[in-house]
Amino acid sequence: MSQTNDLYLNNPLIHRDRRLGASDSEWVRSFACEDLKPLIVCRGPIRKEALDVFGEMGMTHVGILLSEKDSIVYPNALSPELRQIKNPENVHRVPDYTGASKEERVERIGQIIQIAKDNGYDSIFAGYGFMAEDEEFVAAIENAGLTFIGPNSRTQADAGKKDEAKRTALQVGVSVTPGINNVTARTLVKKYNSRDKLLGLVKSHGLAVDTAVLNDKKLSLEDLADEILYASYEKGLDLYTIEELSAQVQYEVEQMFKEYPGSRIRLKAIGGGGGKGQRILGASLLTLKKATDAQIKEAASEAPTLVREVLNEVKANGVGDNKNVLVELNIEQTRHNEIQLLGNGEWCITMGGRDCSLQMHEQKLLEVSVTQEGLALAIAQAKKAGKKSEVAALESDLKVLKRMEEDAAKFGAAVGLDSASTFECIVDRDRYYFMEVNTRIQVEHRVSELCYSLKFTNPKDKNDYFIVESLVEAMALLARHKKRVPKPERIPRFGASVEARLNATDASLSPHAGGIIRYWSKPVEGEIRDDQGISMVNPDTGLFMRYRVAGAYDSNIALILTKGQDRLESYREMSRVLGSTSLRGTDLGTNLEFQYGLTNWFIGQNVMAKPTTRFVVPYLTMIGLLKEEAQKLDTVYAFLQMKKAYAKKVAEEFPDDPKQGKEISAILDRKGLLVTRPMDRLLEDPHLLSGWLSVNRKNFSIEKGKVVWHDNPFVILADTYRYLNMQWNPAFPAAEVIWEHDDELLQTGLRFYTTLSERLKLGLHEFDKLKVLLSKDKPQAGFSADEWSKIQSAHAGFEIGLELLGMLFVVAENTGFWELRVEEDLEVTIPDRLHEVDLQARMKKVLVPPPATKADEIVAVCGGMYYGQEAPGLPPFVSEGMHFEKGQPLYIIEVMKMFNTVRAPFSGTIDKIIIQSGDGSIVQKGQPLFKITPDEKFVEIDPEEINRSRREKTLAYLKAVI
Repeated sequence: MSQTNDLYLNNPLIHRDRRLGASDSEWVRSFACEDLKPLIVCRGPIRKEALDVFGEMGMTHVGILLSEKDSIVYPNALSPELRQIKNPENVHRVPDYTGASKEERVERIGQIIQIAKDNGYDSIFAGYGFMAEDEEFVAAIENAGLTFIGPNSRTQADAGKKDEAKRTALQVGVSVTPGINNVTARTLVKKYNSRDKLLGLVKSHGLAVDTAVLNDKKLSLEDLADEILYASYEKGLDLYTIEELSAQVQYEVEQMFKEYPGSRIRLKAIGGGGGKGQRILGASLLTLKKATDAQIKEAASEAPTLVREVLNEVKANGVGDNKNVLVELNIEQTRHNEIQLLGNGEWCITMGGRDCSLQMHEQKLLEVSVTQEGLALAIAQAKKAGKKSEVAALESDLKVLKRMEEDAAKFGAAVGLDSASTFECIVDRDRYYFMEVNTRIQVEHRVSELCYSLKFTNPKDKNDYFIVESLVEAMALLARHKKRVPKPERIPRFGASVEARLNATDASLSPHAGGIIRYWSKPVEGEIRDDQGISMVNPDTGLFMRYRVAGAYDSNIALILTKGQDRLESYREMSRVLGSTSLRGTDLGTNLEFQYGLTNWFIGQNVMAKPTTRFVVPYLTMIGLLKEEAQKLDTVYAFLQMKKAYAKKVAEEFPDDPKQGKEISAILDRKGLLVTRPMDRLLEDPHLLSGWLSVNRKNFSIEKGKVVWHDNPFVILADTYRYLNMQWNPAFPAAEVIWEHDDELLQTGLRFYTTLSERLKLGLHEFDKLKVLLSKDKPQAGFSADEWSKIQSAHAGFEIGLELLGMLFVVAENTGFWELRVEEDLEVTIPDRLHEVDLQARMKKVLVPPPATKADEIVAVCGGMYYGQEAPGLPPFVSEGMHFEKGQPLYIIEVMKMFNTVRAPFSGTIDKIIIQSGDGSIVQKGQPLFKITPDEKFVEIDPEEINRSRREKTLAYLKAVI
């Protein structure tokens, strides 16, 4: 973790010594963990965090696994944490962390346990990746006499598998998402449709099923099938084929489409996590009032392909694997909330909630704390402001949060939780449904850490206690001392926190692997940057060390966290951090600008908003519309035409005084690049434009087709330079900051308006009042007539030419940008058009145009691992000479652990398959894959026609601002 030293300045609960063995209290010393010797078998930010925390706890024998994919397969992707490990003997190499198949996974488990035994480790920490939720892995560790720093195998079995977790939730009275959690049992019953046939199956395969179960005639066929299936997993047998399972899933999906018309269905592999192993189908039915049987069958026909995809992603397609897939109703207008849990097997506590609704591809992007204290403060603030609808919405959230925390603690106690876990829910207005439990620490766990510390008190002496601020520390404490650890009290720490995931993605949030980070600005004061150690400089030279973002693992580069006394302050801090971050490299794609724009969109709207899990794709579609419109403008041409308009106007007003025109022209020339440079930056990046428009949404109006400013455009221009991190800095390249002579003009103007506002007793942003005063002929605020005349002239000089900024508001107006908004009751209104699948697909291409290609080629849409068939043993998607239709699958790219099916953008014929290296080969973005003949000829647009169109559009925009 890279962060500033005064991160938690003046907080009495921070900076306590984690070495409990150094305490003056005998009771506290009894909970020391210095003798723990953990082997860390995960990667990414959590490995770096664990290394730091274990070191701070006084542990001296700590080791890590190092995948060859980190160090050999991908050059310059060497794990940055190695820079802080002094003893190379504590680094242990493995081919990869998980193995590509069930056999390799079993082999890796044995290898890890052997590494631990051979090298003196007594415990294993798996973080939030690798096999942290693998019951088999945890049981093997326990059987080997080692300690697993995480939930025990019994908890993993009862809570870690999604089907078992839903059954447990039902048993303890927790509401669950409607759906089917035993489709494998139904598959088996379909194949062996009587008790006798099922019992014959047990006998013929010699399955070890409890005799009491076999003799229980009251047991349903499906429950009996479940018991038989578990016995088959133990023996490594498949009692049904993937084709049979897929057919059963397809049938169940059809039935659910009929039962829940106008809904989509979600398929979830029971061992998924982090967005893996989940697919949604039925988008075509959403807009239909009543789907026909044929339409339902067509929508459900996707199921077999999606079943294979989810099983492939979680590597559950081997012989004897548990291939159960949950078939659930996808509750559309929902928020994704989760509750942090911690237990010791006897007690279980909650540490508030997190809203993780801002996500895409089932992977979270921005996570926000949700605590009872934070909601109570927001309610008080809304009441003071007279916002009745907001008060009602927040009070509803508070009630739901209290219920979720109560149920989460009840669930944790029921499964004997003895470490950290997360209780995940979907929230639909004033209701919530249990979704799953992650029996591991979450990527976003620090969001909860920033809101609460844990106080462990001696039962015999309330003045004898110690504070724990890290969930990783708490997990180690519980692993080492188990049920001796007393139930802690949670202590409020900061009012709110937010985490942005900095991912290797392009502007449309599609994975972008393979880039090299060559420079990363240092963390600013208050920033928490969990970056895997990438920002650690070379200890010998003090220089930044380049790092390749490899495509073998997930897309995360870093976790950026901020905190505040309330949510608005934490968001503003996040905006300041992201806006100050400079990240550069070769072929490097990140979502930095997306996160910055999104954060400011909420700041400009309302940070207490209730976006659903369906928000991000429509939001991106709107961003695409912004870009499409912005590309039609030419700021240089606009500026020149504005000069001509002013020259004409001055010539009409002063026909006998050419000096006036020359002075106006000189003033405008002085300002040209001062105005157009930040405008061009905003027009080039629609994510930045979105955030800028949102924070300035109340600073203008359009009246009779003209932009009217309600805040001083000169002050907004200065704010825009700050927003774009383009303030004057002699240490930065001139191309990245305001030019020095422009900054002198900007600062002169700011001093003028600051002084004038103070004299007039106005705020710097009270522009409407300032305009009224400056329009008066009579001097104001005690100025002399001569001074007042000069002030009016100076104001006119500073403002002239800034009209161009108003074109940005017209872009928003013309795209319907303001229609995507947060209402008074905190619900987010999304225009229907932004849900249109065709528009979403087109705007994705606007945000990230397809790789340049010849008319007779199809190239890789991104870098990753290429597969030409849906699964081993199945026929290839394409063959030479075949004709393909638009939307037909052509190949699969595995990137950042996700399997992406790439479909034909048009119809044509495969003339030649260029890629000959076969499945599992690495391809680069833009690499030719197939020679083709398209059905239709592509017609290139004349560049001069594009320029002519831009000039016409720009002139139309000018009419609204001058």
